[in-house]
Amino acid sequence: MLKTSLYQEELHPSPLQQTWLEFSKSHVAFFGLCCFMFFVFLMLIGPYIVPYTPQTQHTEALLIPPAWAPNGGIDFMLGTDALGRDILTRVIYGSRVTFGISLFLVMISLIVGVVIGALAGMNRGMQSSMLNHLLDSIMAIPTLLIAIIIVAILGPGLVNSMWAITLALIPQFIHYTRDAVKKELDKPYVTASRLDGASRMHIFIHSVFPNIIQMLVVQGTHALSTAILDISALGFLSLGVQAPKAELGAMLSEGLDIAYIAPWSIAAPGAAIFLMIVSINLVGDGLRTALHNRLLH
Repeated sequence: MLKTSLYQEELHPSPLQQTWLEFSKSHVAFFGLCCFMFFVFLMLIGPYIVPYTPQTQHTEALLIPPAWAPNGGIDFMLGTDALGRDILTRVIYGSRVTFGISLFLVMISLIVGVVIGALAGMNRGMQSSMLNHLLDSIMAIPTLLIAIIIVAILGPGLVNSMWAITLALIPQFIHYTRDAVKKELDKPYVTASRLDGASRMHIFIHSVFPNIIQMLVVQGTHALSTAILDISALGFLSLGVQAPKAELGAMLSEGLDIAYIAPWSIAAPGAAIFLMIVSINLVGDGLRTALHNRLLH
């Protein structure tokens, strides 16, 4: 049965709906979101769609070119490597490792960094000032170099590389959160909340935090790109994921020796890393623009 309304009401979308409407206006950002969701799809159900296991060796099919090459075949869509392993399967598994671990590490770093940065930003005094100078000194060092130093101390391996990248990313979130919180605390609406008797926790949750989300989105996407590059670099240097596990950076390292006779062995993992970085940056720029436009309306 149809329902009719006797009143002419103007419908106002929610903040989330407004953000999506602004985000969907950019076709480039929407393309980046589709690519991003594709990697999320591979991360979730990748093992159920691959034809082989990443360690399966086909000794009768060494260095088979991709299916579109004259000597290729549909059994190995992206060809095989020097050990006869299916590159498509290894790229899917490697994307799951690189993308999934990077997403997990960024979430952990974001939570820890926001908590510590918020505490440092809400407090004033010598301790907060010393923390700021310490973070400035740490941020002058590239995250990859910090990760390499930590891995050199702890030893190579996936778990140690995860600890290294997390410890390298946390100072960035602490620094940016602290600066953003301090800027918001100096604004008139925070002073009005204090005069109304609001507690510090209430001010942060209801007044400060909603206004630093845009900064966290931008820094989160930047940190995700950095984490992907760092994990790939550590794998390329044999400091991260160890053979025979599939990881994009480790696949680049393994295919480097046969790049002249089998360029597809490094083209596929390299293209996957490139597409990850591009999609994340497009989504980050689109979200930043959408949030900015939503605040203007």
